[in-house]
Amino acid sequence: MTMHSIRRSATILAVACATLAAGARAEPARAATPSVESLTAQEREMLALANDFSRRCAEAMERWIAKKEVTEEKLFSALYYPIPKTDPPKFTTDWDRLSDRDILPIEEAILAKSPAILFAVLVDRFGYLPTHNARYSQPLTGNLANDLVNNRTKRIFNDRTGLAAARNEAPFLVQRYQRDTGELLADLSVPLYVRGVRWGAVRIGYRHLE
Repeated sequence: MTMHSIRRSATILAVACATLAAGARAEPARAATPSVESLTAQEREMLALANDFSRRCAEAMERWIAKKEVTEEKLFSALYYPIPKTDPPKFTTDWDRLSDRDILPIEEAILAKSPAILFAVLVDRFGYLPTHNARYSQPLTGNLANDLVNNRTKRIFNDRTGLAAARNEAPFLVQRYQRDTGELLADLSVPLYVRGVRWGAVRIGYRHLE
């Protein structure tokens, strides 16, 4: 093994271990889940979209495994390969190219359902977001302020809101928070299961209507 390979392997392992450690410290959200009947009309609309979103993503991911495009082990792994010279850091995986191909059209279809929706994304249990919406996957410019808004794909969103959404075990979770770009949003997430095993979640971020 070359020194370059050793260093690259060490970097990948360090990132994976750090992510696992962060995940271990983060408890799944266990706040009491409101009943569907108590949700507002907008929240019920977003929940219906999120349930359909989760189902369609799970079906796509199970097809990858069935077609042997990726192994179940790799799909559930926490190996993230750093993309050089990115800030905030970005990562690729052994399967994110499949997400770019198959998950993006599903996300875009959800995004188009309402002008109130700002994003619709898939995340794994550590908050890794393999494929953001097209509007947030613009080419990197090197301008950090510009790229923070326009290129948000392939990041690990392990902030409190992001991990709560990714690891919540209830049928759904509604959060309100300030995004790192400044917007005040509502975030509705639904767990995602692949072959009956919890993989992560889908998140829909939207402007909350009173």
